[in-house]
Amino acid sequence: MSPLAPASTTAVSAPAETDGAALKKAAQGFEAIFVRQMLAAARSTSLAGEDDLFAGQAQETFASMRDERFADIAAQTGAFGLAKQLEAQFARLLPSASPAAPAGKD
Repeated sequence: MSPLAPASTTAVSAPAETDGAALKKAAQGFEAIFVRQMLAAARSTSLAGEDDLFAGQAQETFASMRDERFADIAAQTGAFGLAKQLEAQFARLLPSASPAAPAGKD
């Protein structure tokens, strides 16, 4: 197997998630990406002539890592509520599970 093999081969052996859990995970992932992009856009703006004494590659890397962690935490805790709204919107499109018959009635 080459190092460039698709990652989907490992996902097949993983236990299957329910549709609702997979939807929640995807919605949180989308919110995290959205927050990262929002923070990157805000950070890319600068005042004209701004020259930071401590600016450098290490500082940029740290800021990027901090933004990624913040975005992940915000998505997991629902700080912005975007994941919850996406999950509610797309949950309506999931096939509804058939109600199980009561166990006591035969």
